[in-house]
Amino acid sequence: MGFIAFLKTQFIVHLLIGFVFVVSGLIINFIQLCTLVLWPINKQFYRRVNCRLAYSLWSQLVMLLEWWSGTECTLFSDEATRFGVLGVCGAVISLHLTNDIFGLLFLFISKSSKVLAKRELLYVPLIGWTWYFLEIVFCKRKWEEDRDTVIEGLKRLADYPEYMWFLLYCEGTRFTETKHRISMEVAESKGLPKLKYHLLPRTKGFTTAVQCLRGTVSAVYDVTLNFRGNKNPSLLGILYGKKYEADMCVRRFPLEDIPQDEKEAANWLHKLYQEKDALQEMYNQEGIFPGQQFKPPRRPWTLLNFLFWATVLLSPLFTFGFGVFASGSPLLILAFLGLVGAASFGVRRLIGVTEIEKGSSYGNQEFKKKE
Repeated sequence: MGFIAFLKTQFIVHLLIGFVFVVSGLIINFIQLCTLVLWPINKQFYRRVNCRLAYSLWSQLVMLLEWWSGTECTLFSDEATRFGVLGVCGAVISLHLTNDIFGLLFLFISKSSKVLAKRELLYVPLIGWTWYFLEIVFCKRKWEEDRDTVIEGLKRLADYPEYMWFLLYCEGTRFTETKHRISMEVAESKGLPKLKYHLLPRTKGFTTAVQCLRGTVSAVYDVTLNFRGNKNPSLLGILYGKKYEADMCVRRFPLEDIPQDEKEAANWLHKLYQEKDALQEMYNQEGIFPGQQFKPPRRPWTLLNFLFWATVLLSPLFTFGFGVFASGSPLLILAFLGLVGAASFGVRRLIGVTEIEKGSSYGNQEFKKKE
């Protein structure tokens, strides 16, 4: 084991990385709070500033993927879709698995990615607070209560000044065997073809989003993601420097090709998921997706951004720690160690937010209800 590989396994290193992410995130959240005074003066300038502040935070996760763990993503697509992915507005349909975010970070970490997020995340430090300033649409996952909120939130994005990706998880919840069984019972009752690798997509959120985003985004990009060796990446694994290899199939559908009628658009989505199921079956059998292969290069900006924050935050931390131990005061040393312990607990809790193995209970009963 080399020295760098050894460092990647040390908890103190993980703690320092977590310290940089958490403290920089709190600083960014505070700056975002201060920018609220810009909203009534110049809304578009407020949006541009907050996009870049959020990007400075999220790109630290990209740094961990690309530079720390060396994780690679192979994109399977045609050339037109690949160029579209690199710089336009679009809506992205993806699986809702525990590892989705790691694959999507590679390509859709633009300064203004949006998502329909469950309302509970609004109260999560760093993640929810940053999303609030980015005008992320938070919902309770009860369509009767969410419909007006979603429509109003999406319409507000019509004049967004940045390239925007809107991420859609049409299955609504993470895949489990129990949820899949219940979902397929619903599919059978509705006369829909059964899916082997997916849950039945929820059409109301999709059709509403597509209708509201017409004129704002140019296309829907369907993403099917797999990690080689059936690995399930986690933030903890990334921190330990584990390298993952992702295969991502991306297909582009111009928005004008999607029916405007709600029922026809819902049928279009069901057909899309049948195609996604066939793609997954092909991958399981052949270990490859159709289309040209392309590996996005690592981005120097993500590394430089992290090094900036590490320099700004770790230098005073080391100076303070050295001063505490040099003082010889037992009280100061114990207080410092207590602070380190609290920070360790906080980092573990933050990691725990991403380590979701069973998923939520949402879907176990909801699939039994008709949309």
